[in-house]
Amino acid sequence: MTQNNVHQSWVELARCRGAEDDLFPEGKQQKRAAAICMGCPVRTECLIEALDNKLEWGIWGGLTERERRALLRQHPHVTSWREVLSPERTATAAG
Repeated sequence: MTQNNVHQSWVELARCRGAEDDLFPEGKQQKRAAAICMGCPVRTECLIEALDNKLEWGIWGGLTERERRALLRQHPHVTSWREVLSPERTATAAG
């Protein structure tokens, strides 16, 4: 499976699919938009995408732009958020 196919598959499962315009609000509306992400089956994949690619705008994985920037500043040494946040990695580390 190519990287593009992996991206395509998680995007198709996202709760926000089809509501992309609603995920780029400003100010106080950001928290309401982030609520769409709660319970999303691909929230981690979405957040990994945003952090690995340093996406600056919109709600990704339930985090606002400001929250993602803070996370990136707190962990400047991380080069692959997939290695940090991947459910498979977390399960392996716990087991």
